[in-house]
Amino acid sequence: MSEKIEVVVKNIQHGEGPHWDDTTQCLYYVDYFVNDVHRYNAVTGDDSRLNLGDSSVSIIIPRQKGGFVVSQKTDLAFLDSWDSGKVTSIAKVEADANMINDGKVDASGRLWFGSCVCGKDIHEPEDWPKHQGSLYSLDADGSVKKHISNISISNGMDWTDDNSVMYYIDSIPRQVWAFDFDITAGTISNQRTVADFSSTEIQDMGYADGMAIDTEGKLWMTCFNAGKVVRIDPETGTVMRTVKFPCEKITSCCFGGADFTDLYVTSSQYLMTPAQVEKTPLAGSIFKVTGLGVRGRKANTFSG
Repeated sequence: MSEKIEVVVKNIQHGEGPHWDDTTQCLYYVDYFVNDVHRYNAVTGDDSRLNLGDSSVSIIIPRQKGGFVVSQKTDLAFLDSWDSGKVTSIAKVEADANMINDGKVDASGRLWFGSCVCGKDIHEPEDWPKHQGSLYSLDADGSVKKHISNISISNGMDWTDDNSVMYYIDSIPRQVWAFDFDITAGTISNQRTVADFSSTEIQDMGYADGMAIDTEGKLWMTCFNAGKVVRIDPETGTVMRTVKFPCEKITSCCFGGADFTDLYVTSSQYLMTPAQVEKTPLAGSIFKVTGLGVRGRKANTFSG
């Protein structure tokens, strides 16, 4: 089956954190280092932007009670509504030298998110300070729990349909891990590697970044600095499919569309030179991929 790639939004500095809202047919995502959240309406084609102040934002996910949960550098906060733009901090999670990175909500409504060193001026992943981030969760009652330390760049995550396994990426070791997942207790255990981007078996993949899972249990992972999204079988660690994009810094992805058969993919032009942008002018675009022949599922919303 042949896929089709189209550009739906251009000129984002560092697109990240896509979340599809099936109730409004809108894609929410962030422009990380300029502190913007975006709402792309797939019906009208309109892309609206809201600036959240002076702190880098990496997460925007709707709340079941209305509004959104967002991150602001080292804090978690509630965005009251898109129209009001009012942000209220609910927890300071990390030291000032760090920042919150990717996040996603599990089937119980619990937010999982990770951290890393604030890399605003770090050009390449290999220059990133290592082992200074963590993986956390936020429960509906506002309590924050740390699950793993010594993470370098916390990134994509997702869960199997039966909620027995959680997948999680640390970009610097270029590994995708699986954990046994207890959805009731909100705990993970039995860490193992399901895909290793640094191995000779999986070549030219860059750095694993964002992640989505399809209804067949296969992982769709973005390859930062390699310009592609790959579909990986977590049982074997092998690449089943590769989708190539017209820019290198592919950051994250999620399934969307009326029947969840579209794959929305974010990218970055952050810290690229004018010559690099001229060579790949679609860097920083939000892409929509159709015709993949697979589907995702409804995204979870935060219960707090």
